Amino acid sequence: MDNAGFEMNEETPQSPTAKSGRTKQEHPKKSHWSLLNIFLVCLLACTVTTVLGVLILSLVYTTNTGFEPKQEANTEKRGVASQETPRRPPYQTQVDPMFQFLHQLAKSKKHQFPGGTIQWSRFRKNANEYQNKEEMAFGRSINAQRSKMTFGTLLIKSKGLRAPHWHFNANEHGYLLKGTAWIGVVDAGGNTVTTYNVTAGQIIFFPRNTVHWLKNVGAEDCLFLLFFTTHEELQTLDMDDVFFSTPEDIAARSLKPQGGVDFIRTFQKQAEDQAINLPPNLAELVQSANYEQSADALVWRYFFNLKGSTEFRFPGGIIQWARYVKDGKGLKPNERIYSDFLHSKEDTLTLGTLRIYSNGLRQPHFHFNANEMGYVISGCGKVGVIVSPALTTDFTIGVGDVVFFPVGTQHYIKSTCDEDLLFILAFSTGDQLQTLDMDDYFHATADHILAQLFFKKQEEFKKIPRFNEDQAINLPEQLQQHQKST
Repeated sequence: MDNAGFEMNEETPQSPTAKSGRTKQEHPKKSHWSLLNIFLVCLLACTVTTVLGVLILSLVYTTNTGFEPKQEANTEKRGVASQETPRRPPYQTQVDPMFQFLHQLAKSKKHQFPGGTIQWSRFRKNANEYQNKEEMAFGRSINAQRSKMTFGTLLIKSKGLRAPHWHFNANEHGYLLKGTAWIGVVDAGGNTVTTYNVTAGQIIFFPRNTVHWLKNVGAEDCLFLLFFTTHEELQTLDMDDVFFSTPEDIAARSLKPQGGVDFIRTFQKQAEDQAINLPPNLAELVQSANYEQSADALVWRYFFNLKGSTEFRFPGGIIQWARYVKDGKGLKPNERIYSDFLHSKEDTLTLGTLRIYSNGLRQPHFHFNANEMGYVISGCGKVGVIVSPALTTDFTIGVGDVVFFPVGTQHYIKSTCDEDLLFILAFSTGDQLQTLDMDDYFHATADHILAQLFFKKQEEFKKIPRFNEDQAINLPEQLQQHQKST
């Protein structure tokens, strides 16, 4: 044949005469054969090395990531064949899986300022800024799930001031746990300044890029529980930082003070960060302070009296809401102002307090349209989370812990102390929250479907009772009967 490469691999028998006649030509053919073998061996080695390298990199990447973005986790729904080799569950990390849903905030770093302290449950781009792997697992999980949630506690000492500031990339929702504060909000253009007073149990709201301040006007510390609508690092600018970063001549031309640039130069930047400010000589700096409150129509856009709102009562506890309600149904006139303003902004949150009586249970449930994040104010309990059959976890919680439940994740909360378990909860929706409880979806499913699924006779599902009273937060049957009798 004309193809020399093919002829070289033929094993056609040769006659003795032919052998003797080609003796001198055998050496070149052996050399050609050796070079081809070497080439094939090298090609095989390169192929094997490449495959091993890809496998090792894939293993390292999978091991060191927590939650994967949802669009990566749902490839089958986009048309990828379900028969493909199962992927490693995206929720696995090198630490206990529960830390994807739990952050022990009380043990985290305290950022100290002259006038108070801030602690964070948040995502950090720089892994070295996490205190430990458990904190990193939580931060990465809220980021990978694109939760639009960050949490922090803000403690302001008596007479302390959280300096005027704004956030580039988040709305802010806050709950005042204790103390009394005077709040200021500056609208776009600076034409309207809204000021108001808040006391414990009330809600505050600041849209992104809105200048606002918080001043402690009481004798005790103020403690705010704050939620921000971002899963990235929170971006904030304080008024003093902006001022001292502005060239003196630019500041003088903008403010036009008496004395011009010389007056601007009299301002001295403090060595210590003044994010929460409390000068030692405050008494000589401020002789008269007026903590007035603006008209209700302005105040109620940024303020909600949660402790005075409707209590939704269940056998095992109470829920109160600061949320948007379509058409304002069931809201007081001032609450409707808050509801409508909240809904007019993008990426806002629904807030609420959840009180679970001792031995009470917030039964297993999940949310259609929101991630959930909560902070334990008092009491202790047990939490269970089911992401998939491959990832279920339960853990204990106490005061200062932060929990996170991704959208669609079934979870329950049980009170295990003698005192009530009290949460402040945030949900990543400015629309009405959509929730489904376990007893509701069991009752909504036909008995014959349940019988086929669970291998039980159809009539046995009649043993699951229906109650006139919503069992979203319930008590053990004997306690519930005792409660009714008393």
